[in-house]
Amino acid sequence: MAGKFLGEQTKVVTGSYDRTLKIWDLRSRACIGTKFAGSSCNDLVTVDGAGTTFISGHFDKTVRFWDIRSDYPTHDMCLQGKVTSLDLSRDSNYLISCVRDDTLKLIDLRMNQIILSFSCDDFKVGCDWSRATFSPDGQYVAVGSADGSVFIWGVATAKVETVLKDHGSVGLFSRSAVTATSWNPFGTYLISVDRSKRAVVWGD
Repeated sequence: MAGKFLGEQTKVVTGSYDRTLKIWDLRSRACIGTKFAGSSCNDLVTVDGAGTTFISGHFDKTVRFWDIRSDYPTHDMCLQGKVTSLDLSRDSNYLISCVRDDTLKLIDLRMNQIILSFSCDDFKVGCDWSRATFSPDGQYVAVGSADGSVFIWGVATAKVETVLKDHGSVGLFSRSAVTATSWNPFGTYLISVDRSKRAVVWGD
């Protein structure tokens, strides 16, 4: 379900539907470590440049924090719905989590607590793997909705800044759920994709 480089180009951590997290050595093409999370992993992020810590989000409504030197999570955080995605701010101080209770949760990793919740009446998470993302400057978060819209919240205000609508009707079907968003590294463009296999690129 997810994979990230773990501090160096030759090491990768993956999260799987089989409820395991695995660490891989790309040179030997071998698994060099397995963590048994107890729940399928929908997404994960790596936290430090040294490649020793990472965070995983799970089907059982839990965000788990890991040190690669331990077989068990260092701690965890229970949310109110299945965790569909995680994204880390560029300074690694904040984590955004998309949750199946139709909210985004902003977690301050320095305090290990939720500091903001993002929601609105029209926003509905469309699937178990919906991906929410920080803008490169960390001032906004973007996520797709079940109705084909893309919602953008201001991080400082927790208010909806704009709603993008272009994932329109396909044939006889209604708007297709937007499953993922990604920002250009320089913040100029945003791309969104939906379940009907359509990608839309947005300008600023």
